[in-house]
Amino acid sequence: MENEQSYKDAAIYYEQAWKYTNRVNPAIGLIHGGVPLNHAVHNKRLNGKVVGGENASPNTWKWQVSLQFDSSSYQEYYHICGGTIVDAFYIMTAAHCILSYDPSHYRVVTGEYNLYEYDGSEQFSMVEQIILHPGWTGDLGNGNDIALLKLVNPLYDNGFIQIADLPGEGHVLPHDYPCTITGWGLLATGGSVPAILQQATLPVVEHAVCSTGEWWGTLAKKTMVCAGGDGKAAGCQGDSGGPLTCLTDGVLRVHGVVSYGPGGNCNTYRKPTVFTRVSSFISWMLHKMQFASLP
Repeated sequence: MENEQSYKDAAIYYEQAWKYTNRVNPAIGLIHGGVPLNHAVHNKRLNGKVVGGENASPNTWKWQVSLQFDSSSYQEYYHICGGTIVDAFYIMTAAHCILSYDPSHYRVVTGEYNLYEYDGSEQFSMVEQIILHPGWTGDLGNGNDIALLKLVNPLYDNGFIQIADLPGEGHVLPHDYPCTITGWGLLATGGSVPAILQQATLPVVEHAVCSTGEWWGTLAKKTMVCAGGDGKAAGCQGDSGGPLTCLTDGVLRVHGVVSYGPGGNCNTYRKPTVFTRVSSFISWMLHKMQFASLP
């Protein structure tokens, strides 16, 4: 079928993209989901941890979302990426998570915890508009891997969601600063997805270190945040677009958007997970959320 083929083509494309000449791995994955009130994914259930992480406690990371994609228009959704609630109408995610420019193919699930079960805390939202950063070229190494999704209807406070706090414009985290990555990414390279939202602590690797040849070299830009690389924990496929949350000034703030990692093994020494630095795009996001209908 044509619709089935379109999904297969997308899966093949991203399998190739993960390799990215064995250097860069966009942490995206296609994970099957069903209809809103019965949206359990059908992958094998595992009890393991996400590359050095652990199960998150329920109702903790309230700004975390599951971005889901339906290539067939038959309400068969696949979890492909994470995202962050930045406004009642807007979700922040990675630009490379956009498989189609048709917003009708996407669904955002907020208040999600267990991908395999209907928890009763979820809100299911359709997407009205996709806003890519104008500097996004499709090349992860060039940066600007960020996008906004405008929802058809605003989210409401049901006790299980929260608009994320963001850092100030230009804020840079110091070396070795502890932050937390969350998502439903693969538990290991080539493995399966977890049922429960995962979390893992990653230390920030400052740009002066991450941009050296032993680390990511010139692929690490100042508009990115590197975190991890210690061989203990990392993001993986399916985590893309999700938040890197850090406690700064006594407030949990989302400082990063999962962008890429090593192509061969998600958890590779001196190849930390790389995030889009949110503080580099605050002005752009505020402008777009205020004037979304304008070019």
